[in-house]
Amino acid sequence: MTIPNISNSETYLRMYRQMVRIRNFEDNANKLYLTAKMPGLTHMYSGQEAVAVGLCEALEKTDHITSTHRGHGHCVAKGADFQQMFCELLGKEEGYCRGKGGSMHIADQENGNLGANAIVGGSAGIATGAALSAKRLATGAVTVCFFGDGALGQGLLYEVMNMAALWSLPIIYACENNLYGEYTHVSEMAAGQLKTRASAFGIDSFEVDGQDVLAVNDLAQDLVVRARRGEGPFFVVLNTYRYHGHHVGDINRAYYRSKEEEDEWKTNRDPIKNFAHWLIDKKIIDQQDLTEIQKDIAAEAEAAVIYALAARYPSEREVGDHVYKI
Repeated sequence: MTIPNISNSETYLRMYRQMVRIRNFEDNANKLYLTAKMPGLTHMYSGQEAVAVGLCEALEKTDHITSTHRGHGHCVAKGADFQQMFCELLGKEEGYCRGKGGSMHIADQENGNLGANAIVGGSAGIATGAALSAKRLATGAVTVCFFGDGALGQGLLYEVMNMAALWSLPIIYACENNLYGEYTHVSEMAAGQLKTRASAFGIDSFEVDGQDVLAVNDLAQDLVVRARRGEGPFFVVLNTYRYHGHHVGDINRAYYRSKEEEDEWKTNRDPIKNFAHWLIDKKIIDQQDLTEIQKDIAAEAEAAVIYALAARYPSEREVGDHVYKI
């Protein structure tokens, strides 16, 4: 595991807590679906926690991110609150979008999350627009645009990367390669090397182990500093893996990937487990204290679910409020 240039142990522990918070949120979201308490579907981020945390840890609150249909992890990593997130999933008025966005459209403007997007690659234009705004207004803000490997088949992404390169925008295009676009392996839908997609525009491109939060954060810190200096844009392929199916209803996955493959990633490449071993090995924390962190976060998530289940739905009178069309 890479050892980055991070100044103190509290940063490591904060990253660990954030990854555990994401895993707990997803476990509880899955339970809500399986017990028929949550309307609609959701897409689990479990297994990819090191990507969201490693990148968002390098950002300031005033920096921006855009997210995807598999976006709970990005939202938590950028500073979101459990209660408001669960309220949003359950359609309650205390949700981030007053229950109208649901799982795939959470936005948290206060923490710089410009929103998730159910359209594959759909947030690329929003992210690039935010980076253009930051440059024109000289705010110093950096934007991270999260998207999956499936978005590499969307023309919008190439159009905005071309503009970002022409205008040297402060943006990092973060491709989370979890190996599958819905039910199709990446090797069957993307020819050549993923990293070279952006190189054609003259964009500096990188590839990193997305299961290693320290390696992700080390690279992210460097790119964020460079982006603030006007050296962007950048493109990063983060190799990772989703533990669940494409969505919570995708339970029998044997027809497109094997149980042995899933077990290998969960057993030997789990980002939380491996980071915990590193923390103990470096004597930053012991197993007993790690267990206490896990228990505290599990209790926080459980309390947030109970709160959200009991929260009020928005009034029928506001059905047309906060809804816009062009």
